[in-house]
Amino acid sequence: MATQKSWWRLRQIRHRDAVILSVLSSSCLLAGEVADSNITTAYRDYIAPYLNNPPVLIVLVVLTVLGFTTYFGGIFVLLGGLHFSWGRVGRGRFLMGLGLGVSLLGLISRLSKTILTTGKPFGDPLVALLVVTAGLSGLGILLGLGSHTLMGHYALMLKKHARRIWRRWRKSRRPSRRSSKS
Repeated sequence: MATQKSWWRLRQIRHRDAVILSVLSSSCLLAGEVADSNITTAYRDYIAPYLNNPPVLIVLVVLTVLGFTTYFGGIFVLLGGLHFSWGRVGRGRFLMGLGLGVSLLGLISRLSKTILTTGKPFGDPLVALLVVTAGLSGLGILLGLGSHTLMGHYALMLKKHARRIWRRWRKSRRPSRRSSKS
């Protein structure tokens, strides 16, 4: 019969798996963005011609930054894994969720651009979906969802363990029902 693992062993295993998945997810998201777009071309085409006009330059820089949202998603996913490895579970899950949400927005924008530029009035959505999600960004989002789920299981395990410790402590602190005179 297999012995049940202690809560500490379960904590270590889930902890490592979630961090490894977040690093893989981040690398896929960043590599997918590098493969899909080029920052130097965006700078040369959109920002450099307007260096002498500051109001237009500010708007174009903001739009260019929004165009590269998957970069920020990959960075947030990596920061979430880092915070999670430090034991800051809530902050790690928040950063992971933020990074996945930003990456998903970037993926949806790429999907809509692919659908609009396929030549048909509305394009073929299935082909566009396969083109966009079969890349590294789609894999990065799937790995990130797996990491986020493992972080949630880990947080739930810690919460149950803390509740069990709290109940045990409260039980030990209760006064006994017998009087001290008897």
